[in-house]
Amino acid sequence: MDLAQYAVTAVLVEGRSVRAVAASTGRSKSWVQRHVALYREGGDEALTPRRRGPATALNRTASEIEDVIVAMRKELVDQGYDAGARTIRYHLVALGDAPSLSTIHRVLVRRGFVTPQPQKRPRVTWLRFESDLPNETWQSDMTHWHLRHEVGVEIINYVDDCSRAVLCSKVVKVATSADVVRLFFCTADLYGLPASVLSDNGAIYTASYRESHTGLEIDLATLGIVFKHGKPYHPQTQGKVERYHQTLKKWLRKQPEASSIEELQSQIDGFVRYYNEVRPHQAKGCPPMHVWRALDKATPTLAGQQLLAKTRVRHDRVDDTGAVTLRYRRRLHHISIGRRYKGRRVIILMADLDVRVITDDGELIRHLTLNPTKNYQPRKDD
Repeated sequence: MDLAQYAVTAVLVEGRSVRAVAASTGRSKSWVQRHVALYREGGDEALTPRRRGPATALNRTASEIEDVIVAMRKELVDQGYDAGARTIRYHLVALGDAPSLSTIHRVLVRRGFVTPQPQKRPRVTWLRFESDLPNETWQSDMTHWHLRHEVGVEIINYVDDCSRAVLCSKVVKVATSADVVRLFFCTADLYGLPASVLSDNGAIYTASYRESHTGLEIDLATLGIVFKHGKPYHPQTQGKVERYHQTLKKWLRKQPEASSIEELQSQIDGFVRYYNEVRPHQAKGCPPMHVWRALDKATPTLAGQQLLAKTRVRHDRVDDTGAVTLRYRRRLHHISIGRRYKGRRVIILMADLDVRVITDDGELIRHLTLNPTKNYQPRKDD
């Protein structure tokens, strides 16, 4: 029983005076009299406090704008894309004028699209880390998916830590160490070599627990690229690539099931283009590739010298004559290394005319400026 009902009952049922009831409740006599009169006119319902002010708030978002926000939300959800307030506003700005981020969030809450999650860890307790430049760190991981009829496949990903750009997202039947190495160098050909790589402790990335080394560990060490691993059973260390897995799978669930690796790869390629070029990343406020292009690129350091972002990497074996070959502007050139290296596997680093040849254990065995007018580059020209 609230105070108004108590006062009315005291006056009408118990027969107490208005003055006595006012004194015992700490209210004025006029307040008691007004509620007694309301009760006599309308009963208990008349005592229920009524909302004051206009029926509709003067600063409330127009229903037409709310409908546009809701329609954009439903469209993004149906397509499997992120549909948060930040993404909705980004797309509305592209179409013209758009409400503020807080207004869009309030509309989504009012229309029942946002579910409160009080169990989530507060953002202020997060320990965030982020590279300062693109190519400073690439995060890599593998995740599972399935084709039609529950045929399992695996997806290998490389994500730039600074910009969040997806640099590689390739489907393979079963991920192997060789696949990780092959895709790393294919990605490096497009985006340059990173200064470091971060991955989990999966067998395709590290063999330290077997007291051995994987192909990627060997090649990165040879190129002076730092290889870092997260703590076991702590995927948060690779949080950016793990979050990409969630976003990708959420989108794939909305698509028709692919019947082949090629069909699934085509779907993923389309999503990566949207993710990199259209979808604004929440941490950046714009598409990831916009950030990647806008900033300088970090590079690894080999033998005290930085490897330029345009450096091309090629694996080769020294032939019986002690030479290796490379192609520059569609012309084949032979580079003398020395017969003592015959049959030795090497890595060739080429940045325009600057050429370095290193062994698989990191020894620099030749550094020269290529003469494009000569097919053969003898050692005496060093």
